[in-house]
Amino acid sequence: MKANMGTFDKVGRIAAAVVIAILYFTKQISGPVAIVLLVFAGVFIVTSFLSFCPLYVPFGLSTKQEEK
Repeated sequence: MKANMGTFDKVGRIAAAVVIAILYFTKQISGPVAIVLLVFAGVFIVTSFLSFCPLYVPFGLSTKQEEK
């Protein structure tokens, strides 16, 4: 797995996961919607810490800056 996520991408995903968690724990979202969003939040956290997004691979995308 070659890293393909930049810092801005990782921070954005973590922020989105935190917002989803806050909405869930304050009971702003519930039911099936909450479950789906929590799964997305989990995926966001995992991909952020791995610096790798599998959905970027088929499209040849990378938000990581190339090192000089």
